[in-house]
Amino acid sequence: ATVSEPAQKCCIENIQPFLTSILEELMGPVSSGFAEVRSLFDREVNDIIQDFQKTNDITKLKENVDQLVNLPFNSVKMEPCYLKVNLLQELLQDLKSRFKVYHIDFVIQRTQNFMQELMENAVYTFEQLFSPSHQADSAKVASTLEKVKLRVLK
Repeated sequence: ATVSEPAQKCCIENIQPFLTSILEELMGPVSSGFAEVRSLFDREVNDIIQDFQKTNDITKLKENVDQLVNLPFNSVKMEPCYLKVNLLQELLQDLKSRFKVYHIDFVIQRTQNFMQELMENAVYTFEQLFSPSHQADSAKVASTLEKVKLRVLK
């Protein structure tokens, strides 16, 4: 009871007025990181579609879709996504001094973990919606791949 009122007053006067601008500032790098995840998924599936259109090989298609499952764990391919979030390091330095925000690395790491999880979910959903073994007509496979990709990106 003794601490509650001064703490509320402190938050209302010193923190709450800045929350909107802080969130907007932090969301820039976070949003661009997640947009990069989306873009990476899109590029990888486009590569699979183009490869299939060139070869018309269902076996190779199955291999490529199976390899897509490893995308979230491919640090080289995911690195550009993670780098977008590293901009938080600079933004959070200012918050650290003004608001005593600590554990900046933890915030960045958790954001990168969420990005990896999003990619895992996208790949899993793609794999579940598109099963090459159920594709009898190879002429429709590329079209189906594109439709599934767009559905996942939605």
